[in-house]
Amino acid sequence: MGLYQIVVQLPLLLLAIIVHEYAHGWVAEKFGDDTARIMGRLTFNPLVHIDPIGTIFLPLLGLLFGGPIFGWARPVPVNPYRLNNPRRDIIYVSLAGPLANLLLAIICAFGLYFLRDFLLSAWGEAIRYLLSLLLVINVVLAVFNLLPVPPLDGWKILTGLLPPELNLDFLEPYGLFILLILVASGIVGRLISVVASFIISHLTVSGPRFL
Repeated sequence: MGLYQIVVQLPLLLLAIIVHEYAHGWVAEKFGDDTARIMGRLTFNPLVHIDPIGTIFLPLLGLLFGGPIFGWARPVPVNPYRLNNPRRDIIYVSLAGPLANLLLAIICAFGLYFLRDFLLSAWGEAIRYLLSLLLVINVVLAVFNLLPVPPLDGWKILTGLLPPELNLDFLEPYGLFILLILVASGIVGRLISVVASFIISHLTVSGPRFL
């Protein structure tokens, strides 16, 4: 992976992550919890969202070893007890991030389709590359965050859907450790590649070649 790819891909990942976290905070506020706004996290300022491991180390690892580029930001603070219906609304708040990424990917796909004639020109090649890359990054990020492993959104959705008596909170302190082991083993990368390729192939015919 050359320096050029790193310089191009990391800002696009940062954009996708910021949109993801903003969506969490925005939906939480709509359901009654304005903690993110009070703490200054309902913003598109990248500096307040950067997480050393999830935003820098993990994406660089993926880039250097040629795997899917994914990661996470500092979670936007959400106080479930301030939500109108904590058990139900936390599911919506958790879904908001991945759905925002999928929406951004769909917008990129529409851009690639409706601008296809322009993008075939020499001037359009760079835009085509950036739109394609942003599409892939957003799909990968959505799939990654839907994994049912703490502290990811998929875990919060799972625990919100499970009956209250089935409490899995004891696993949360070990979540990051479990996640890093799964990433290092290659299981996460392979799973993301399969699922993301399927989604991308339905957004754009040429999608899978970018993975």
